Amino acid sequence: AVAAADPHRLILLLFDGALLAIAKADNAMHNGRIAEKGEAISRTIDIVTNGLRASLRFSTGDELANRLAALYDYMYNRLLYANLKNDAAALNEVGRLLAELRSAWVEIAQDPAVASASKAAA
Repeated sequence: AVAAADPHRLILLLFDGALLAIAKADNAMHNGRIAEKGEAISRTIDIVTNGLRASLRFSTGDELANRLAALYDYMYNRLLYANLKNDAAALNEVGRLLAELRSAWVEIAQDPAVASASKAAA
């Protein structure tokens, strides 16, 4: 799926991967599988920092990229906290934030201008 995906679809795949990793971490946390929980949270952190945050394009006066960067940094900190304190609420908070962003990203894809730009970039 990654090889054939346009840039917009790649971001959706990152969101999907992060949400899947959070679900695995939550399940492992509730079942006392500490190593599995840590691996899944580490995977989520990797996707958020090295995938979603790294994909941001910063330009002068681009407030959206700056706000998203701050949100991804917040998620990183909450994920670390969730891992260290075994805090399901912090983990689920990040899951909700990612789900909301993913939903917005899907809506953006329905904009004809975005769709044509994504095809041109692919």
